[in-house]
Amino acid sequence: MLAAFAIVLVGLVAATGPVEAKDKDNGCNRTNDSVRKLLECVTLEGVLEHQEAFAAIADAHGGNRSAGTPGYDASADYVEDRLTAAGYDVTRQTFDVYSFEDHGGSELEQTNPDDVSYVEGTDFGATPHSEPGDVTAAVTPVDIQLGLGNTSSSGCEDADFAGFPVGNIALIQRGTCTFEIKGENAAEAGASGILFFNQGNTAGADRQGIPAVTLGNDYTADLPALNLTYTLGAQLAGIPDLEMRLFADVTRTPTTTQNVIAESRRGDPDNVIMAGAHLDSVPEGPGINDNGSGSSALIEVAEQIAKVKLPNKVRFAWWGAEEAGLVGSNYYVNTLPDPDLADIEMYLNFDMVGSPNYGLFIYDGDGSGFDLVGPDGSDEIEALFERYYAERGIPSEPTAFSGRSDYQAFINNGVPSGGLFTGAEGVKTPAQAEKWGGTAGLAYDPCYHSPCDTIDNLSHEALAINADAIAYVLYLYASDREAINAG
Repeated sequence: MLAAFAIVLVGLVAATGPVEAKDKDNGCNRTNDSVRKLLECVTLEGVLEHQEAFAAIADAHGGNRSAGTPGYDASADYVEDRLTAAGYDVTRQTFDVYSFEDHGGSELEQTNPDDVSYVEGTDFGATPHSEPGDVTAAVTPVDIQLGLGNTSSSGCEDADFAGFPVGNIALIQRGTCTFEIKGENAAEAGASGILFFNQGNTAGADRQGIPAVTLGNDYTADLPALNLTYTLGAQLAGIPDLEMRLFADVTRTPTTTQNVIAESRRGDPDNVIMAGAHLDSVPEGPGINDNGSGSSALIEVAEQIAKVKLPNKVRFAWWGAEEAGLVGSNYYVNTLPDPDLADIEMYLNFDMVGSPNYGLFIYDGDGSGFDLVGPDGSDEIEALFERYYAERGIPSEPTAFSGRSDYQAFINNGVPSGGLFTGAEGVKTPAQAEKWGGTAGLAYDPCYHSPCDTIDNLSHEALAINADAIAYVLYLYASDREAINAG
């Protein structure tokens, strides 16, 4: 199916015109029966209406919208209400998850050979999805590899813990495998707690500061854990006879949460065009860019495209518990009957599309940028997003299918996938600053996974560009050839 669309696109993008400011006083109470009309009606104003709603929900619920909390439930209610009013069939899919809360009183102290206290938020932080606990014990480094360019796989293999003293705290470096794997291996070796430190393989803040990573929802080891900066971890690794106190002031409680699924009432059920964005924030903040931006853009596009009679069925998903380890999207795909999974022609993912120091990244479906090829048809999706940007004179770059967002379950099951991303804790290069503006040497989102990810933590320009790109690609893939040519 995907190849059939690619051959009819020449000249169509240019006909829709350049990106420009738009508002809702443009006759949009109508049937948007062409891509041009649809793009006139998908507006930054509309996206920001939903962003403001998510910000207000977070403010009213302790500053976050994380899975399993009232803030998330209110966010899901908001999405359901908007999509029901727009005419979609809306369902809520319930699944089990752990609700994690960081109380902000964790402590880290060196008790031997010196008495040293470290600063939470500067030197360390609680590891998301750590168990609570207070441990004082000797510290044993686990297969540490220091220095720029290192390829650390610390804690990824059982052999890394050969001879590990039972009851010690494991000092483990980021790199290669997930923190969950590292944590489970440490527990099996008899560790009493874990100090994870950043990898330090590059000079970027994302590999030097406190790592913004999680043990994940599936973590089963009953161990407390803290995340440390690379500098502190490297320092501790070189101290003989080191003993430390680790106190993780957190709670981790089993609960339930939900995905929100909205499906068009018309369209061929054997040809489903699916798009999704995770709805939850991290416990540390309101998540207005991560991922209020993708969620809000998707609501705006869904509301406007609802006015189109499309030949293919369109299905939207707002995923729960992405921040706990892609839990909602994995649950959805893994419980979907095989015939229903086969009906999904493609999955489009939108996770962080308004980063304040943004890049304009397209998932690398053909593998030309990162040698990680998506399922057959993913290259066509990438090419269509590239064409949208190129015809408007907007530069873009590929980004890897790194496994860090909700496309992963679909890719694992052979569904063609693609989407957009504006960057997280990675650092903008000078060449990218020349291309897109912004500040070289600064993270694409300096407030990634932080309390400052508020309504002020957005690029309106990136939101406007990407909302249109989402609408354009969804419309074309949900349309037949005649509708495309009529655009």
